[in-house]
Order: sequence, then C-alpha cells, then structure tokens
Amino acid sequence: MKLKISSTASSINPLVFYGSLFLVSISLFLSYFYKEEGNQFFSDFQQAIYQQLGWFYIISLNFIIFFMLFLAFGKYKHIKIGGAEATPEFSFFAWSAMLFSAGMGIGLLVFGVDEPINHFANPPFANALSDEAARESMAYTFLHWGLHPWAIYALVGLCLAYFHFNKKLPLQIRSIFYPLLGDKIKGVFGDLIDLFAVIATLFGLCTSLGYGVNQLTAGLNFLFELESNRLTDVILIMGISIIACISVVLGVKKGIQRLSKLNVLIALTLLLIIFLFGSSIFILKNFIQNTGAYVSNFLELSNWTATFENEEWQNNWTIGYWGWWIAWSPFVGMFIARISKGRTIKEFILGVMLIPTIFVFFWMATLGGSGILEIMNGNQELLNSVKQESNQSLYIFLESLPWSELLQVIAIFLIASFFVTSSDSGSLVVDSLTANGQLETPKKQQVFWALLEGVIASVLIYSGGLLILQTASVLAALPFCILLLIACYSLIKGLKEEVSIQS
Repeated sequence: MKLKISSTASSINPLVFYGSLFLVSISLFLSYFYKEEGNQFFSDFQQAIYQQLGWFYIISLNFIIFFMLFLAFGKYKHIKIGGAEATPEFSFFAWSAMLFSAGMGIGLLVFGVDEPINHFANPPFANALSDEAARESMAYTFLHWGLHPWAIYALVGLCLAYFHFNKKLPLQIRSIFYPLLGDKIKGVFGDLIDLFAVIATLFGLCTSLGYGVNQLTAGLNFLFELESNRLTDVILIMGISIIACISVVLGVKKGIQRLSKLNVLIALTLLLIIFLFGSSIFILKNFIQNTGAYVSNFLELSNWTATFENEEWQNNWTIGYWGWWIAWSPFVGMFIARISKGRTIKEFILGVMLIPTIFVFFWMATLGGSGILEIMNGNQELLNSVKQESNQSLYIFLESLPWSELLQVIAIFLIASFFVTSSDSGSLVVDSLTANGQLETPKKQQVFWALLEGVIASVLIYSGGLLILQTASVLAALPFCILLLIACYSLIKGLKEEVSIQS
C-alpha cells in the first residue's frame, strides 16, 4: 500500500516513524531467514535474564501495585485528569469495556481453559492432577491475571493521561519523564524513548494477534473442518485486519467504543450460559474460595522467587507473564490514557485495577475451574488437547455443555472481534506515537498501521518466526521495567508541583 505522508513536522516524527519501519523490516528479515538461529539465541538470552533478574521483576511489580494503591487513597486521589472542570468523554460502562478489550481480550479466550488445566497437569509443587494441584492451579492463574498486570497498565495510563491532559504535553511515552528531563524530551532522547515504545507495542501486539489467529483457526477446524495451515492463518489475519481498518476509520467513538461494548456483551453472554448450564454451584464456590485465597495469600504468592525449588516453572510462567505484561504496557497504557479524561485519580486507579480483575477471576473460575472439573470426571480428550498444545481446548470444553455448537460459534466470533479491537486500538496508539502525540491524524496513516500489523503477523505466521518476536518483545520488558520505576518518581514529582500551585 502506498502511503502519502505530509511533509510537515506535525504530521509524523521522521525518526520514530521511519526508524520503527526500518527496525521492523530488519526483524522480519531475520525472523524469516534466520529462524532457527534466532529462536536459540533469544531463548538462551531470555532464560539467562529470568534466572539472574527474575527477582527484580517480582519486587518491581509488587512495588508498582502498592504505589498505585498509595495514590488511590492518598492526598492526590481527588485530582481529576484534565483539570477540575473536565468531564468523562465516555460512560463508565463504555470506558470499562474499552480498557478491558484492549488489555486482555484475546488472552482470555486463548488461556481461559488452557492455563488452569496446564497448571493442574504440571503444578509447581503438588502432585499432578491431585486436589492440591487444582488449588495451586487456580491460585497461580489468578496471580498471573490479577492485580499485577492491571497495576502496570494503570501506572503507564495515569502517567500519560496526567501529563497530557493536565500538563498539556503530547500523548507520548516521553512526556512521562518531563519533570525529570524538562525540554530534553523534545529532542533525540525523547524520540528514542518513543521509538522503543513503538517497537515494543508492535512486537507485543503482532505476536498476540498471531497466537489469537491460531486459536481462531483451531476453532474453525474443530467446528467446520476447515484446513488448519499457515495459508489459512494468513488469509484470516489479513481479512480481520481489513475489518480493523474500517473500525479505525470510524474512530474511537463510532468504531472501537461500539466494538468494545459488543465484545463485553458477547463475553458476558457466553460466561452466563456456561455458568447457568454448567456446574453453577461449583463455579460459585470455586470463584469465592480462590478469590479469598488470592487475597489472603497475596504477599506469599506475589513474592515467591523459587529460591529452593522449581525455578524453571516460575521462569516459564510467572516471570514470563511479568515480562509480557510490561512489554504490553506502552500500548495498553496509552490507549487507556486516551479514553480516561475526566476521571479522578482514585476512580481511574480503582477502575483500571479492580473491575477487569474481578471479571477475569470469575472468567477463569468458570472456564478454567469447570475444565479442571471435567478432567477430574474423566474427560481425557480435554487433558490431551492441553498437553498437545492443539489450541482446541476451549472448543473441546464447550462440547460438554448444551448448545455446544452455538457456544463454539460464539467463541470463534468473540476471538475475531477481540482481534479487531486489539488491532485498531493498537493502530491508533502506534500512529499517535509516530505523529508527535497527535490524537487526530490522517486516516491513511491509521489504516497504514492497521494493515502493517496484519502484514507483520502474517509474515511471522507464514515463516514460523513468531517465537523470535514474542521472546524479543518480552526481553524488551527489562529496560522498560526500569523506566516504569523512574516513572513513579516522575509522577509524584508532577503531582507535588500541582498541589503546591493550587495551594
């Protein structure tokens, strides 16, 4: 696709725009022609970082959680994003739906059944497939999908929203560091920060889209016997990317907002059907018990560093998730910031951290917990599907419910819809980062990024190089984790200055 770009400085930032295209091109070239060597290099490098610095990820994320709670209940809690007279642009439901769709949409469909069963069959401590393994499974699933990722998103989102709407700085990652760097963020140093954020966003988003389409293809193969191969994956990716382009052109209010509401309504419908026609009492008990266990054992769970045992399990799961969520934070945080004008700091933090967490817990208790119960009752096919990584565990689980084919079709549609909202919201974020933080840019630029994401994911799927990009994006989380800690200090500095001015 030929893209006409205005030559004015306000249209794009040349270093960030063309630099990101150059680095993406190099990455695709290496992924395609040096796949095996790249897989080995990145895998070894990743394991070395996790073994030596896993503790750093753990203590950093725990600090971020308590820092966000400090802000939510401290003296800055009443400061409103956008100023005292600002009003929310979106309703509370629309706001919640959009931040949820951007943050974890596809992941819940991919891992909702698979992860709890995976931990059940291969727990960190207990004997596999035992009652204790079932409890461990839900505990660590809740840990991985609970407050930690949403605290990261809340931190990045709040920093960006505050410095953009309150301090009138561009909606760019560089703006977070203005209290520390001043006008230096306007130069090359700031460009490099945003370039890094664009690459992390593109890599993280495209690998997630790649894994999402694998789940989508597996569902079409399971239900309609559609041939599952790389060509099918590529056709689906590009078809959905075109739909994402339409959503991008419609804009946030008409496109992304409506799709996000639709996603949440469909997800709630699917969840309600599974709850009502599944083991309802078991699901309620599972949700209550494991939510209580998560709260009461939070400090122990979140501070486990595998000092004496099972370091490999923690590196592959917990530390891997922490790196993955950090790598996603520029994208999700920036999108949340864009839609959060008019919220108080307290409302913003508690909304971002608690609403999705509670929903995710009930989702995991319903799908994952019910899947474990199925295996305990003898469903060997479901267990084998997870062990063989067939991407069909969700559909096999739904086979045990009434109207199974309808539920499977709903699940396929929901994956596709979450795919679209992830793609179009990611396109808007990347476009803003490469256009000097502008919220309103030419539609051709937004469409360009939406199509490019589809192209990247397609090339990686077709070449088999998806693992390289996934690992690279997770590795990028280490320097960004350091930036997150610096951002905490920068935000406090900015808030103190605002309070002193008002007083």
